[in-house]
Amino acid sequence: MKGAHVLTRHRDIRNWVLDRNGAPAIARVRNRFGEEYAQLKLRFAQQNEGREDTGMSPCSWTAWLAELDRQQLALRVEPTGRCDLVSRGTMN
Repeated sequence: MKGAHVLTRHRDIRNWVLDRNGAPAIARVRNRFGEEYAQLKLRFAQQNEGREDTGMSPCSWTAWLAELDRQQLALRVEPTGRCDLVSRGTMN
């Protein structure tokens, strides 16, 4: 994970994703107890070409970032361009 860093500021996250032709997506899924929650994803044009839809729906940045904050998540980015949503509690 050398060189990876974590983004928490909305502007930084949005700019990083947009610079890579990405867009926010969200799906309502149920956990094993039947409770519904929002699953956040980022869709990148080159990743989604020719793939079957996974139930993710495009959404606004406002809704996506609000859910990111509600779930206390951050975006970990690596120099390779790979990114993951991680708990803000794991940042320290």
